[in-house]
Amino acid sequence: MDLIIPTLEFILASAADVAPIAIFLFAFQKFVIGGRMPHVGQAIVGFLFVAVGLGLFLVGLEKSLFPLGAILAEQLTDPTFLEEASGHVQEALVWQDYYWVYLFAATIGFSTTLAEPALLAVSIKANLVSGGAIGAWGLRVAVAIGVGVGVALGCYRIVTGLPLHWFIAGGYLVVIVQTALAPKLIVPLAYDSGGVTTSTVTVPLITALGLGLAEGIPGRSPLLDGFGLVAFASLFPIISVLAYGQIAAYRPRESEKKNGTTEAPEEGEHAL
Repeated sequence: MDLIIPTLEFILASAADVAPIAIFLFAFQKFVIGGRMPHVGQAIVGFLFVAVGLGLFLVGLEKSLFPLGAILAEQLTDPTFLEEASGHVQEALVWQDYYWVYLFAATIGFSTTLAEPALLAVSIKANLVSGGAIGAWGLRVAVAIGVGVGVALGCYRIVTGLPLHWFIAGGYLVVIVQTALAPKLIVPLAYDSGGVTTSTVTVPLITALGLGLAEGIPGRSPLLDGFGLVAFASLFPIISVLAYGQIAAYRPRESEKKNGTTEAPEEGEHAL
């Protein structure tokens, strides 16, 4: 009963959130497009599935993923663990002593991104639309590397207490430079990759990790320092996918140079 009642409450709340969308779509079909919406029964059943699915997902977040991320962050910042790992007492800890936190953050960012359904769908579509020029697996790995690096760097920011805007501004400067140099085929996909990473699997875990880390480090505020990891997870995949495109474009040129078959680059090859 302790789990059933909260589950029903989450499902009802999700249904209330989904209801305006359903009402708008049915009203738009009737009064703007005109006529009866096709497959009404399937649409209603689909909305019910969405409400139930969202409710169960929120229960899973509340009962499992959020507590799991907080517990892991608490254990990794435990003074006894850090003292055994680094040989320093808590008062003498420096940012290098939290290397297990950075390693865990990079691993969890990489692995959860590979499991993102949204990223899987986008990578498959990109592979089909590009005629195989963009590899689905290569794109997923590139995005996952970006998220792993971004989350690890975000944890470093929490540990050191450095301002968030330094990292975000510096990251977007790198993106601007890469955009000017990367093949224009990869640029829109790279920008979209920053959005698909912040989805159902990654966000709950890294948010819980950031909040738990800020709570476990003396002098850090969960409100001021705990949030911001999602921004890193959105930014650094853009950098990694643009780099993936640049490397993929550079390797054939190097091969052509070695074979003596270098051709003049086509006009408009780059984004700018």
